[in-house]
Amino acid sequence: MGLLELFVLAVGLSMDAFAVSVCKGLAMARCDMKKAMVCGVWFGGFQALMPLIGYLLGRRFADYITAIDHWIAFVLLAIIGGNMIRESLSKEEECADDSLDIKTMFLLAVATSIDALAVGITFAFLQGTNIVAAVSFIGAVTFCLSAVGVKAGNIFGMKYKAKAEFAGGAILVLLGLKILLEHLGVL
Repeated sequence: MGLLELFVLAVGLSMDAFAVSVCKGLAMARCDMKKAMVCGVWFGGFQALMPLIGYLLGRRFADYITAIDHWIAFVLLAIIGGNMIRESLSKEEECADDSLDIKTMFLLAVATSIDALAVGITFAFLQGTNIVAAVSFIGAVTFCLSAVGVKAGNIFGMKYKAKAEFAGGAILVLLGLKILLEHLGVL
């Protein structure tokens, strides 16, 4: 996976965290850099940790499923991306809460990074993946977008939340399709 593909993947994965960060910023009466950084650290940290855990799990079982690994990668990314697209089109409004306490942030960080766990599993099946560089890059991109999301939410509100989530889902589906088509020799 090249740097451009990794960047696109990192942006796609970070869209859930970005959307939640926008909601956090929207709920804040006053947003300072510290609050934006707190969100960035929580979301970026978990977006880096979860693919590492997924990678380690995937490597453990790689020998058993290498014949179908491309299908697994495709299905996982398609499900995650499809779910993000479905959520972006949903009319349900999420409750805005400005709390940055440990319990709240832990639950949000885990919830927004479950898809990164599945992506980490797909990393285990991709040849030549430098997992340390990949998870560091994903974490850094998510940190930046989450911090920006808090500030943007505080300024602009919910206007772009659904569009960001839809774009993130589409990116993940397209990356899954690319992995499958490359393995099948179409690309």
